[in-house]
Amino acid sequence: MVRKIIRSLTASQLLLLVLSLPQGRTSSVLTVNGRTEDYILDTYYGIQASLECAVQNHTRDEELLWYREAGRVDLKNGNKINTSSVCVSPINESDNGVSFTCKLQRDQTVSITVVLNVTFPPLLSGNGFQTVEEGSDVRLVCNVKSNPQAQMLWYRNNSALVLEKGRHQIQQTRESFQLSITRVKKSDNGTYNCIASSSLKTETMDFHLVVKDKVPVMPIEPIIAACVVVFLTLAFALLSRRERIMKLCVKESGRNSETAL
Repeated sequence: MVRKIIRSLTASQLLLLVLSLPQGRTSSVLTVNGRTEDYILDTYYGIQASLECAVQNHTRDEELLWYREAGRVDLKNGNKINTSSVCVSPINESDNGVSFTCKLQRDQTVSITVVLNVTFPPLLSGNGFQTVEEGSDVRLVCNVKSNPQAQMLWYRNNSALVLEKGRHQIQQTRESFQLSITRVKKSDNGTYNCIASSSLKTETMDFHLVVKDKVPVMPIEPIIAACVVVFLTLAFALLSRRERIMKLCVKESGRNSETAL
């Protein structure tokens, strides 16, 4: 019966029938370095990481796409069909937590993602020289990057810093270690050491603090008041002088009119 129906259909009708049939999703599967699911790749600072994406169960040539986070990775022509590789070299701290995703160009819902977990020793940075006036406040900010996270300490002149309640305050985030000092004294002069310790290495950065004498501040209001007094005095003097000159001019004018013929 089915064969009779098919025979009775024209070529165009048969084509429309085939196109109208439910289309199943692709059966192709992607792997990265032999793994079929998203995963975290543990790697180390300074080495090279290679990621190879391959299509499994494909019945035709498939083009592959690579993305670093949301940005498309440029691939050479010979590195796109059925298998494709990307290389990260050398790995540095900025690659930590970055995702690489391989997608099937024909059906981008078919994809696999690898996230880099980069292990690296503490890296410290900050403003190593600061000059402040006595009595002012200062903040020393030690920027730190580390994986695993480092243990942080502040030293002063290579000895453990003794914190004074109400004057010293320490704040720590994932990427900074801060020492705040209020009402700086001359005795606060010295070198402060930011120390970061991890299972890989211990790093130290020195912060040199120079406390200079407080510059006397000239009182602004008395100066302004004095300037106003001087200005008014000069104005009154000029006005008084002008009145005397006018009186003399009037007298001279009167004398001239009496002697006129």
